[in-house]
Amino acid sequence: MRKLLVYLKDYRKESVLAPLFKMLEALFELFVPLVVAAIIDTGIRQGEKDFVVKMCFLLALLAVIGLTCSITAQYFAAKAAVGFTTKLRQVLFHHIQNLSFTEMDTVGTSTLITRITSDMNQVQSGVNLVLRLFLRSPFIVFGAMIMAFTIDVKSALVFVVTIPLLSVVVFGIMLISIPLYKKVQENLDRVLRVTRENLTGVRVIRAFNKEEEEMARFEEQNQSLTNVQKFVGRFSGLMNPVTYVIVNGGIIALIWSGALRVDVGILTQGAVVALVNYMSQILVELIKLANLIITVTKAVACGNRIQGVLDMEAAKESGKEDRESAPDLTGTEMPAVVFEQVSLTYQGAGARSLSNLSFQVQPGETVGIIGGTGSGKSSLVNLIPRFYHATEGHIFLNGKEIEGYSVEALREKIGVVLQKTVLFKGTIRDNVRWGKKDASDEEIEEALCISQAKEFVEQKAGGLDFFVEQGGKNLSGGQRQRLTIARAVVKKPEILILDDSASALDFATDARLRIAIRQMKHRPTVFIVSQRAASIQYADHIIVLEDGKAVGMGTHSELLENCTVYEEIYRSQMQGEVQ
Repeated sequence: MRKLLVYLKDYRKESVLAPLFKMLEALFELFVPLVVAAIIDTGIRQGEKDFVVKMCFLLALLAVIGLTCSITAQYFAAKAAVGFTTKLRQVLFHHIQNLSFTEMDTVGTSTLITRITSDMNQVQSGVNLVLRLFLRSPFIVFGAMIMAFTIDVKSALVFVVTIPLLSVVVFGIMLISIPLYKKVQENLDRVLRVTRENLTGVRVIRAFNKEEEEMARFEEQNQSLTNVQKFVGRFSGLMNPVTYVIVNGGIIALIWSGALRVDVGILTQGAVVALVNYMSQILVELIKLANLIITVTKAVACGNRIQGVLDMEAAKESGKEDRESAPDLTGTEMPAVVFEQVSLTYQGAGARSLSNLSFQVQPGETVGIIGGTGSGKSSLVNLIPRFYHATEGHIFLNGKEIEGYSVEALREKIGVVLQKTVLFKGTIRDNVRWGKKDASDEEIEEALCISQAKEFVEQKAGGLDFFVEQGGKNLSGGQRQRLTIARAVVKKPEILILDDSASALDFATDARLRIAIRQMKHRPTVFIVSQRAASIQYADHIIVLEDGKAVGMGTHSELLENCTVYEEIYRSQMQGEVQ
């Protein structure tokens, strides 16, 4: 949590002025019991009405000054707290955007959402209260004790006993509560994860009639969160009654000893009232301090969780120069992509997902990647833009190892269409411009033509201005896939990766798409991942994967002769078409 305080540096002035004005308010508040004592001992006892009126005006003045200081302190504290969390939220979001898929898979989406929303709000509340009360409450507590000693030393000894007892209770509960509040946040993560899964997969849940099971699963997680919150609440709830008992015990002792000392003429009635007022001030401030500590313990737990995300680093540094160029490159032209003994093991996995892959791809060539489910097709292409990092071996782009590129420079050269189609709320024009933010309508239309999307876009009301709902819910699966392909094509990338991105297209549209991509003017190097042998049979090279290993490499005709796995895939699909 302490590392996060660096983001308060832009609000140094507010961080100083907020507690300063609160201290001024507290200072004026400490004078109030003395004024009340003077009214009782001088004004009321001696019947001086003018003195009483004068002291009442003084009380009103102290109240106005205190209120002004309090409002000013609140303004500066709120400005610092909101500005701090704004900066921290920006830093956290930027950091999350730079994490690789490995870290995203490890942490989980629901946890990241919790930390950028709920946890951030708790931290903001904690900073706000600390700036306003962290110095004010102890100042009043010890100031009241000092003022009590100026009135009567023997009676003030009650304060010396009461304050340490209260401190033990308050800070003891705080130390025990911090880890418990961390458990609350962890359980909240689980509830959010279940909720997100249910909302995302609502259609699948209904299709398989799993509503009752999912409701039971949610209730289990929700009850677990409730039980932890109840336990923490019961424990934290001890603070108020215990502090009330101790402080009221101190007030009883004050009245008892004060009455005896008034009876013998050592103290005045006003002095006893002032002592009781100081003890009441201590009670109020310690209750505030107790509530502050509860909020701070939550904020510290949440801040540590946020810091945990910020401490996560991508698997490898951006821009790291490992090797200048690929060794033993064949051919007269520099290869576009080279894999050299590349292996990949996902974090936490017991076995490799890819093993010892080596191949070269020349600029402008098309590479088809095929294999059974779970054979590592998507894993292979995800290594090129560094969505994941190879655990062994080297990958070269234009003769330079990809670790030598910054993430921005590397991905600027690559256009990727992932398996899962993702469209954003906005017009078709806005969605396609994700590939190139300054793309003209002519460039967008060219990309739509290549992706075979122009026909259906022209039929939509408004054309390029047709409004796409979040996730593309108002479009069919094939339409969504074609728009995501257009989004990747419009940037005219050096390398175009199509990760099973035509699965929802019919064979005729798929064939036209592949022809259009081959006829693109700038001739990108294309990687096509597909379950269909027909989609890749005309590729310059085909890589056949099985259990993460390349069991065949070559052209379609070569693989039919030399690769049993490819032959089985092709024959089974061709027979299915004939049937």
